Parts: sequence; C-alpha cells; structure tokens
Amino acid sequence: MLQSFKPTFMLNSLYDLDAEQLAYFGIKNILTDLDNTLLPWNNKKPDDRLRLWLQKMTKAGIKVIVVSNNSAQRVDIALEELGMPFIARAMKPTVKGIKEALTTYHLNPDETVMVGDQLITDVCSGNRAGIRTILVKPLVNSDAWNTLMNRFMEHYLFKVLKRNFTGLEWRDKLTLPPDQQR
Repeated sequence: MLQSFKPTFMLNSLYDLDAEQLAYFGIKNILTDLDNTLLPWNNKKPDDRLRLWLQKMTKAGIKVIVVSNNSAQRVDIALEELGMPFIARAMKPTVKGIKEALTTYHLNPDETVMVGDQLITDVCSGNRAGIRTILVKPLVNSDAWNTLMNRFMEHYLFKVLKRNFTGLEWRDKLTLPPDQQR
C-alpha cells in the first residue's frame, strides 16, 4: 500500500527535467499535472519559462500531455495558446485519466512518466497505472480549497515514506534513490 505513494524520482521543479536526462532513463512521454506543476493553481495563462521548456521538449521529440482533475474548460483556457493535448477530469488517484492518455496518444507505459506535485493524486495514480512517477515541489505555496486536505494528509504520508524508504530527497536532476540503483 505504502509503495503506491512512493515516487520514482523527486525534483525541485518540472523545469529541472531536460531531454538528455529523460533519454538516459528511456522516457519519451511526459504526462503532467496542471495546477502547481505546470502552472500555479491560481494562474490562467502560461509564462515564458513554460513556453521555453515546452519548446525544448518538442525539439527533443518528447510528448508532453496534461492529465488533470480539472474541468476541460479550465484546462483548455490554461493551455489554449500552447495547443497542448490534455485529458481533463482524470479522476486521479484512479488510473482512468492516465490509461486514457496512454490509449488515446498510443504511449508505451515503459517510456512514459507522470509528473505532479501531489503524492495522493499524481504519484499514486501513476504508480497504480504502472508508469514511473516524478514528484515535484508545488510552484506556489498556496492551494485551492479542494487541495488543502490532500496537503495535510501528504505531510504525514511523506514522513512515513521517508522512514520506510531511503533516498527520498529533493534533487535538481533525475537520479534514482540508492535502493533502486542497479
């Protein structure tokens, strides 16, 4: 049960991901959460940093697809000018949205990673769907009202994970924890 919440990787930010690191781990597809991962939850539009990062991923041939629990309207408004593909109403922590993304966009699970800022939704759904996961720090320190309970529970859950697994540390590049290195 606890293993469901353990991220494969932990990064300070989505923007720490680069194509070279992803290629090293055989990752060709990124499924990413929207709020507090790709954009601050209270921001409706992408900034230049996001545009530049997406350009780098596109140039490297890496697909980036948003998998969000938000409504299609919210996701569409946020991504409108980027023209990014997305799955809305993903129902994370269930695997529904991730499985839909894998099927719709013909993605190989072994080449796909789920990136998000929440253990209970993003990491759990990715792990349960059989793909690798990356936990990132939230872009801003505040949350929408409906996320506050998750954050409270995650604070406790993260302490339990750190007691039971080694190597759960924030990093600025993809590095496997010692217990997963070969």
